[in-house]
Amino acid sequence: MPVPASILQMLETNNINYELKAHLSRANTSSSSGPQACAVRSVVLQDNNGLVQVVLPTNRLLDLDAIERRYDRKLRSLADTEMQRLLDQHGVTTIPAFPEWQGITTIVDSSLVEYNTLWLETGDHEQMISLKKEDFCALIETTSIDAITAEPPKTPENTEGDSQQIIDSVKRFTQLRIKQRLEDTLDLPPLPETAQKIIQLRGNPDADISDLTAVVELDPSLAAQVVSWAASPYYSAPGKIKSVHDAIVRVLGFDMVLNLALGLSLGKTINNEVINDQQMKEYWKHAVCVAASVEGLVTSIPRDHRPAFGMSYLSGLLCNFGYLIMAEVFPPYFDTVNRYLCANPHVAQPAIERHVIGVSSCQISAWLLEYWNMPDEVITALRQQNNSAYCGEHAEYANLIYIAEQLLARKGFGNRAPAPIPTHLFESLHLEHETAEVTIENILESADDLDSIASQMSA
Repeated sequence: MPVPASILQMLETNNINYELKAHLSRANTSSSSGPQACAVRSVVLQDNNGLVQVVLPTNRLLDLDAIERRYDRKLRSLADTEMQRLLDQHGVTTIPAFPEWQGITTIVDSSLVEYNTLWLETGDHEQMISLKKEDFCALIETTSIDAITAEPPKTPENTEGDSQQIIDSVKRFTQLRIKQRLEDTLDLPPLPETAQKIIQLRGNPDADISDLTAVVELDPSLAAQVVSWAASPYYSAPGKIKSVHDAIVRVLGFDMVLNLALGLSLGKTINNEVINDQQMKEYWKHAVCVAASVEGLVTSIPRDHRPAFGMSYLSGLLCNFGYLIMAEVFPPYFDTVNRYLCANPHVAQPAIERHVIGVSSCQISAWLLEYWNMPDEVITALRQQNNSAYCGEHAEYANLIYIAEQLLARKGFGNRAPAPIPTHLFESLHLEHETAEVTIENILESADDLDSIASQMSA
């Protein structure tokens, strides 16, 4: 796709010197040419007064509160359908990082004028335009220039300070009296009875199919979901699946149903009133797709090096469990987190959560699972899933989620921008990069079947 003619005309009309460059993402790097250069992106926001375009560095977080303080406008991102309509209307795949694009009022982050070279998104994901500082300043001289971004906070790699950070966040954002015990402070529900029985079953070496069937069937809703899962077109099971026993024996297997039932049980635990139906559907869509992707990646690893299949699958299914907990613990700020997520797809989710609340959903979900005495493998997977540098105990489970999430993002799944995948992650898992790519492509070809499964989970 060529650079939009309107962009080139704007540059020529203003006598701006520029160079066309290959897009940085195609070079598999997040830096253009050192600390004196900056990649620039653009986002379109709206409120009742109309549209606003914001131009900012890709390495910083858009601070919506700063815009509200400065301009008295509570802006939020366009809905996905509206954004797609805008892109289609102008023949681009992303918003060009050029001020007053299509006549939209523009705010430029002041940090951009500190760089000697700027690489601007052109709207095609294929090329970028490189400008020198003086040319960029000439381009933005008629726009508002303000400090409207922040440095994305980093989630600590170790877990030693998680409890204190969670307590500090609760102090900051709720009127609850801080008690000695963290579980009292957060007022979270106990581990569901069904989940307790499943965990006990996991620890019983003599447990068989009849034991698992009996436990799952204690919860009719859970049993129906397991049967529906096994009967979905995704698994192409011959004949009808009529019972949990059928699901175990004919399709999913003991280990799969054990961990599937546990994941579904935990997913139904948090009963809050701030998540709407669409958000719940998106939650399960994400959970089901990541779980299926992790399942596919594990089967692509040579048998002698495979992580435990059940633990891997359960970790994938619970990867975003913290999203539900966040809504339960910080309901007044859940909408704010979502506004920031939509406005900052280029920033990792934990960084946004820490910016708004002071703690990430990864930290808080890992703490809750530890409080519930869940397996260490799953706790580590959830806590370290966004940390590509983690190489401690049970790293393979966190690495699987990281690879699955990033490969899915590269294929356009979800609204988060992909991050680089270090080569050592593939090497440590004995997983071929090309094989992983094909695996994810195959998973996405079954997206409709997976969406059908997800819709049953959110019903």
